Amino acid sequence: MSEHSARSGASAPATTSFNPRRAASIGAVLSAMALVVVDAGATNLSLPSIASSLNIDASTAILVATTYQLAVVIALLPSAALGERYGLRRVFAAGVITFTAAAVMAAASASLPWLLLARFTQGLGASAILALGVALLRATVKDRLLGEAIGWNAMTVAMAAAAGPALAALVLSNFSWNWLFAFELPLGLVVLIATGALPRVAPSSQNVDYVSIALNVAAFGVLILGINSAAHRPLAAAGLIVASGFVFAALIAREARRARPLLPLDLLRSASFRNSILASVLCFIGQTSGLIALPFYLQESLNLSPLVAGFYMTVWPLSVAGTALFAGRFSRWASTSALCVLGGGLLALGMFGVAYWPSNDPNLLVPFTMTSGIGFGLFQIANNRNMFLAAPLARSGAAGGLQGTARLLGQAGAGALVAQLFVFVPMDAAPNLAIGVAAVFALSASLVSVFRPNTR
Repeated sequence: MSEHSARSGASAPATTSFNPRRAASIGAVLSAMALVVVDAGATNLSLPSIASSLNIDASTAILVATTYQLAVVIALLPSAALGERYGLRRVFAAGVITFTAAAVMAAASASLPWLLLARFTQGLGASAILALGVALLRATVKDRLLGEAIGWNAMTVAMAAAAGPALAALVLSNFSWNWLFAFELPLGLVVLIATGALPRVAPSSQNVDYVSIALNVAAFGVLILGINSAAHRPLAAAGLIVASGFVFAALIAREARRARPLLPLDLLRSASFRNSILASVLCFIGQTSGLIALPFYLQESLNLSPLVAGFYMTVWPLSVAGTALFAGRFSRWASTSALCVLGGGLLALGMFGVAYWPSNDPNLLVPFTMTSGIGFGLFQIANNRNMFLAAPLARSGAAGGLQGTARLLGQAGAGALVAQLFVFVPMDAAPNLAIGVAAVFALSASLVSVFRPNTR
């Protein structure tokens, strides 16, 4: 990239010929994304081993996962703001360093407090990768190829999500859980070296407001704690959610007049961007609720072993990955709203089929889980493309931060929703009902997209 284009924030030109630096830049982003996603899936599978090794119960071991997710949620928007202020590449690389160093700390942990501290620190590093990854892809390719770039990212995430548990099972069958984190050190170093090829995007001149960052951490932290406690402590959860509303109000009041607010109010004024965020939250509630309830349906209702159930579940992420290969190219000539309507509709149709098709043959579920994966792949790529194109290039970091926040809020809401259903509905009916409700949320995301201005 030339000095002029770097200063102006323009993206590097995208051509059809092979460009080694551009390829390395794309590889750096995708490999970092894969590292984060594989880590999350592998860690979740290792929780029973961690509980046994540290002599803690299962509910306490879950803190290893929730502490990490909490750190990611509270740090996404601050990471985006720091990236725009100090440079996307610099903050992204700092995230890789933080994530990798904390992995070494997790590998060496011999007690729960140290492991929780390591996972929280890893979450902070992951937030920079997740918030700035697509923004860096956008700075690497022209907006004309943004759909393809988002498709590559979606394919990488889906393949990593499918591979994470399998890799964890391989490691845990031969080593202790600590090695799951130790193996991340060489991978992290390779990713860090690759970040040298990332484009330099001119930083903004607006200083970071650390009071706003503190308010953001408090608002999202209290909100997530409230959502996660809704199933077992509803009154306390309601109080936490109301308290988070007051903190959000203070944050909005402080940020309202800033040119580049930490909470991207400037982007949310765009109807197209706002619609994409709402549709994303609804779709992730639907998709994640289905993925949470599906293992219970397969194992409790159909009496499949965990191994066989896992095999049937891989159809979903593999379908997302396969769809990502061509969905990005489709988004170049088809309206994003039309693709979102189609994708959300297919996701809803697939989950309705899983929940209510009158058969106990798991093989008949495969077409429905494939349909769900294809629908989610179409929706996600088109919706994310619209989201970024609705934001100025200079605000791509903020768009990425809010995109990640929408995803995680949807996932947290899905966990609370399924937990509530499992508490109040008999277990022989709860998984089917949860998947049916998930389909309603997916259909809602599709309907919301009907009213969005078209973006090509």
